[in-house]
Amino acid sequence: MGGPVSARHVAARHVVVWCPHWPVVAAGLAVDTVGAVVRNQQVVAVTRAGRAVGVRVGMRRRDAQSRYASLELVEYDESRDARRFEPVVRALGEIVPVLEVAEAGTVLFGARGPSRWCGGDHALADRVLDIVHSALTGSISTGPVDTGAAVASPIDIGVGIADGRFAALVMARYAARLGRPLVIESGREATAAALATVPVRSLAEVADVPADLVDLFTRLGLQHLGDLAALDSTDIGGRFGPVGTFAHLLARGDDERHPAGRAPSPDLAVAQTFDDPVLQVSPLVFTARQLADTLYGSIAARGERCTRLLVEAETDHGERSERQWYLADGFGAAAMVERVRWQLEGWVQQPGGLSAGVVLLRLTPTEVRVADGRQLGFWGEASDADEQAQRVVARLVGLLGPDAVLVPEWGGGRHAGDRYRWVPAVSVDLEDVRARHRAVQPGASPWPGTLAAPSPAWWAPQPEQIEVLDDRGAMVQVDGRGALSATPVAVRRGVQVVAVCAWAGPWPTDERWWDPLRRRRRARFQLVLDDHDALLVCLERGAWWLEGRYR
Repeated sequence: MGGPVSARHVAARHVVVWCPHWPVVAAGLAVDTVGAVVRNQQVVAVTRAGRAVGVRVGMRRRDAQSRYASLELVEYDESRDARRFEPVVRALGEIVPVLEVAEAGTVLFGARGPSRWCGGDHALADRVLDIVHSALTGSISTGPVDTGAAVASPIDIGVGIADGRFAALVMARYAARLGRPLVIESGREATAAALATVPVRSLAEVADVPADLVDLFTRLGLQHLGDLAALDSTDIGGRFGPVGTFAHLLARGDDERHPAGRAPSPDLAVAQTFDDPVLQVSPLVFTARQLADTLYGSIAARGERCTRLLVEAETDHGERSERQWYLADGFGAAAMVERVRWQLEGWVQQPGGLSAGVVLLRLTPTEVRVADGRQLGFWGEASDADEQAQRVVARLVGLLGPDAVLVPEWGGGRHAGDRYRWVPAVSVDLEDVRARHRAVQPGASPWPGTLAAPSPAWWAPQPEQIEVLDDRGAMVQVDGRGALSATPVAVRRGVQVVAVCAWAGPWPTDERWWDPLRRRRRARFQLVLDDHDALLVCLERGAWWLEGRYR
């Protein structure tokens, strides 16, 4: 049996609302549409009809399309998800003053006050379910994005009430599957009993427990939380350290908060008042960037990181928006600005809009943790150059505005035009260098037919048509089997003809063969010319195109 639980850990009563596969709801995909939302060529959310044909979260785009050729795909948009979840948060704000948004599709708040007002936890759960359903059916479209059509089919909603954040999150997930709210009676014993049969992998899915530790628990034979809870707390702490102790507390239903979390000093809050009310979001985001830089610098100087952030805004007529945001790894300045922008965009775009401009913007950290040291790798980690680049980007955003500075975001693909897309710098957390590097690791995104590194140093903004000639002056062709009609001996660009010294290829690709309108067949070559120029060219539909140049 496990050791005694410290009396100081008293789990607060939580209410959690969870909308599974929220990105497909926010994207406007109806539940009877076979569709999915993809990010970096990987499925992150699927409609009910999509799940019925075998499409699953985590699949590669091509694997998902192989399950259903007419699968409707929508690109992931984090801003869209947060903006369209705002009506839900605003509706729940009618019964509770401050809510915590963990991510778009998940909202938490304390149950004690609202439960008394509604007449008990069960009545509160039913009331919350009605509020969320009404907010969703009145704000989310089921046709093309931004059509404004009303929802015709029910939306999955999970409402869970339990002692502690972790237990409430788990119950909300089970509630979404059952189609009804789940309420766990108060008390450690009731919470531990409800969690006993929950798979141990839930620690990684809904809590701040590293996935490798959860995998180790599984390999040791701890399949359920009850198996972990039955172990002695001293043994767990001695073997797995503070993180293992935290996981053990969660399994036993003793979840107050992460042991390292604490309330920060109230003097850390930063605010900006406006003598002239501000009516547009862009100037407010610019101000938020300055506030976030100041707040982040103050917290970092203390050797801490902010994990919960309260964002408040008020108009000249007294209208207020208060939202608490949570990020387990801690907020950087860019992440703070991102949350402010989501909140403000959803607020000003509510039905009827605002009756006056914003006169107050305040950022208040409500929980901080010690900034644990991290071991830097030999390569692939943040460097001084990365930090300098971030400062330059922040400076340019301040000078030119939030939408004027763009950065590349990895999207996956075989060709340069597909691999990256340009997005506003304020919508990307530039401080999370490791996450951006993981997205472009060769092993993480297999693309058969892509060119091996190094890539060309220069890519043509628009492919330039050229001619690749054989020794008779005729155009070189490639048949369906990838065989050349003749050896390339020269390249003609306009009136200039340059001899080919060396060449490699062809590398043929046949993309989207199932879609007659979007199908592309091409063969790429690398050519070294007599003037020491090295080119990447391709043959498509009988014409040669210059795509890039190696320097």
